[in-house]
Amino acid sequence: MSDLFINSEIGRVKKIILHKPGFELDRIVPDELSEVLFEDIPWMSQMRKEHDGFADALRENGAEILYLSDLLEDVLLNEQAKSELIEIALSEVKSDEKVICALREFLISKDNKTLARYLIAGLGEDEFSIKEKSLNDFLDDTYGYYFKPLPNLYFMRDVGAVIKGGVAYAKMKTHIRSRESMIVRAVYEYTNDLKPDYIYYDNKHEKMSLEGGDILVLSDECVLIGFSQRTSREAIDKISHNLLTSGCGIKKVLAMKIPHVRAFMHLDTVFTMLDYDKFIIFPNILKDIEVVTITVDKMKQLHYNKEDSLNIALEKALDIKGINIIKSGGGSKVISAREQWNDSTNTFAVSPGHVITYNRNEITNEILEKNNIKVTAIQGSELVRGRGGPRCMSMPILREKL
Repeated sequence: MSDLFINSEIGRVKKIILHKPGFELDRIVPDELSEVLFEDIPWMSQMRKEHDGFADALRENGAEILYLSDLLEDVLLNEQAKSELIEIALSEVKSDEKVICALREFLISKDNKTLARYLIAGLGEDEFSIKEKSLNDFLDDTYGYYFKPLPNLYFMRDVGAVIKGGVAYAKMKTHIRSRESMIVRAVYEYTNDLKPDYIYYDNKHEKMSLEGGDILVLSDECVLIGFSQRTSREAIDKISHNLLTSGCGIKKVLAMKIPHVRAFMHLDTVFTMLDYDKFIIFPNILKDIEVVTITVDKMKQLHYNKEDSLNIALEKALDIKGINIIKSGGGSKVISAREQWNDSTNTFAVSPGHVITYNRNEITNEILEKNNIKVTAIQGSELVRGRGGPRCMSMPILREKL
């Protein structure tokens, strides 16, 4: 029986997948920051301490933590999975067949712990070299990687989302992150307790981008999906159709358009759920958002209804009057912008009305507490350098049913 079940953003979290920042982040260099989607070089020892603090906060609230690297090592015991993941990495190698064959033999020969490290942290020519290597192999790669590190992998939310008993496997917007979502897919497919009942989005076959940070499970019957910089309109149509016709119990999808800019790359960077009737939003985008309710008819055709406001859409979707959408930063444009950049709105609910946030967002945290939200504030000055908060770093797979 699968351990997967998520029917809300706020049910008490029972089991969650994390990835502790590792050697892949030690390989970030200044002239590749924009390519790997970072703003600065993180201080790694402090970053790992902060991530441990996040994990401790989750455990203190009853969550069992599964680490991706451990799951990956177990998956590599399966020869088919091992072969698939090696080929995924080799597909990124820019070299001739002789070099690729040599790389394949090298990777196959490694123990699972070492192979898992290469799959996550990349493989450089300082770790493997052969005499037959062409002089042209690395003309476009200053740092000599056969396949590159995955420094964004600690943002586990981006690469997939559990919805009810199924999974949406993300199709990443940027090519450099494609291997992340394929690793996570293999973990689900080859781990008995994690096999999904449904696949709502198939990253092996779909070409339109869809990322997990844009997916919020509002209730047993409704999912909210962001139309953002990283998730396309076509992908929203596809996943909406799959959700609404799967038989999983989802009856409507809310699609929410937000500005397509780097600072708001996902919906959860500007909007998250706190309690049954409470949400937090970055107020500077309120004038720009649009919400559409998507349903399906008996012929399995999608229907779209533009909503008058976000409040009205949420009240109808959740059947709750008086939804409270709290403005981050106290409504101040300056404070809101500063704290949103440091993920004040990227909260992670461990239970209804109790969230984990970064302690640096002092104004927003104070506002949450004034609205009867319990706040567990963790250190995140290094974690935030990758532009993500507590929700971004988490992939919950089991919550108490609401």
